[in-house]
Amino acid sequence: MTHTDDEGPVQVKRAYKLRAYPTRPQEGRAVRLLADHCDLYNAALQERSDAWRMRKVSISYGTQSAQLTRIRSADPDGQGRHSFTAQQQTLRRLNTTFQAFFKRVRDAEKERARPRRTPKDGEHPKKARTVGSPRFKPYQRFDQVLFVAGDGAKWESATEGRWAYASFQAVGRVKVNQHRAVEGRVKTLQLKREYRRWYVIVVTETEPTALPATGRAVGVDVGVARFLTTSDGEVVANPRVLDAAQATIADLQRRKARAKPGSGNRKRLRRQLAREWRKVNNQRRDFHHKTARVLVDACDALALEALAVGNMTASAAGTVEQPGRNVAQKAGLNRSILDAGWGQFTSILTAKAASAGRRVILVNPSSTSIDCYACGARCTRPRQDTVVCPCCGPWDADLNGARNIHTRAGLGSGQAHAA
Repeated sequence: MTHTDDEGPVQVKRAYKLRAYPTRPQEGRAVRLLADHCDLYNAALQERSDAWRMRKVSISYGTQSAQLTRIRSADPDGQGRHSFTAQQQTLRRLNTTFQAFFKRVRDAEKERARPRRTPKDGEHPKKARTVGSPRFKPYQRFDQVLFVAGDGAKWESATEGRWAYASFQAVGRVKVNQHRAVEGRVKTLQLKREYRRWYVIVVTETEPTALPATGRAVGVDVGVARFLTTSDGEVVANPRVLDAAQATIADLQRRKARAKPGSGNRKRLRRQLAREWRKVNNQRRDFHHKTARVLVDACDALALEALAVGNMTASAAGTVEQPGRNVAQKAGLNRSILDAGWGQFTSILTAKAASAGRRVILVNPSSTSIDCYACGARCTRPRQDTVVCPCCGPWDADLNGARNIHTRAGLGSGQAHAA
């Protein structure tokens, strides 16, 4: 078990997503809760946006949190009904959004300050990076509220049978299907709506349970043709869950687009479409959890690339004046990358490894697939699945990448490159 010098065992967090079954009156109060928190979020966003646009001034979370007492006093039947701590969590959520926004602004300014490369003949000049400001949220897209356990929310674990209960201020005591044991000290409770379903996400804090050492350490190369390849040759196929449902989803989207807005038929199609997307997301998440569990059980250390998936899936459409090239092919590749869900898989793998006392190492992804792992020479890539080294000959591209990742993490030769 991992220990710190002074504070005892290191704690890890676990999240349990459990289906909730509110009564009709509770559901109405839960919808009101989400709407009131959405209003608070949008009002705080308006204040921050106006201050930034007019004076280039950043309003802090502390300033807005200090205003909550006056807001609640002025609206006792609205904002005053809800948990003060939960409202603070909503303001913190907005604060996190603005911190990411300011980071994007700084990165864009640094990018504009760099000297630009002169485009080659026939090459379109690179577009200047634009930064979009945070957006207001409509009621139907504000779907979760976070509570601190013991302050506006209470968790009652199931004792006999499967039913547990979660109590939320201004909502009531909601029945929850506890299909698995909730281990550790409950820290936060989150009430979440996913279209017509309700969930309670219970976050607990517990000590990691170290698994026995296996003596195995691998580099993992993720991809589209194969989901992953390890440095010792293990291959996991890509399930392509979106491809299997693509025809059904596309048909429902076409029918929904033709349906009259506000009609009963359009609402039914929206429900069917939400059901199909939920099925796809659940299948992908289930695959990620099972694959990560197998790797964590079998390996002491796992090395992956620190991939910037957002940059990899950027649109190639360009502008009207400077249209992009191979737009359809790039769109298809982007869809395949997003369907694989590398970011979600990395997060799940990292969490399971921390809980099991394993190591996950993220390395710089630059040229891992195109450099020869044996001699370091730059390879050619005549096909997607093959690289050819001028010294060593042909290699499987994914296996070559996985072995480069293994080496960069210091698991092979001891040569590590920071991500």
